[in-house]
Amino acid sequence: MHDLTGFQRDLLYVIAGADRPSGQTVKEEAENYYDSEINHGRLYPNLDTLVNKDLVEKGELDRRTNYYAITDAGEKQIDERRDWESQYVNF
Repeated sequence: MHDLTGFQRDLLYVIAGADRPSGQTVKEEAENYYDSEINHGRLYPNLDTLVNKDLVEKGELDRRTNYYAITDAGEKQIDERRDWESQYVNF
C-alpha cells in the first residue's frame, strides 16, 4: 500500500466497507469524506489504478454501471497497513 496515494488508499477503504459499490457510490462516499466534489477525471483513473494493482476487481452491474469489489490482495494490504499503523497509534 506504500505506493498508493492517500486518495487511492481512501478509495480502497470505501470499497472494502461496501458490498460491490458502483463508481457513483464510491464517488459519493469519497465526496462526503473530503467534503468537496470529486470529478470523474480524478475518480476513475484512480479506481483503474487499484484494479491494475489487483487490489480491486471491476465488474458489470448492467450495461452502464460497473461495480468494484476488494480482492484478497486488497484485504491483505489493508490488514498490513492497519498492523503498521497500530505500532504508532493504538486506540
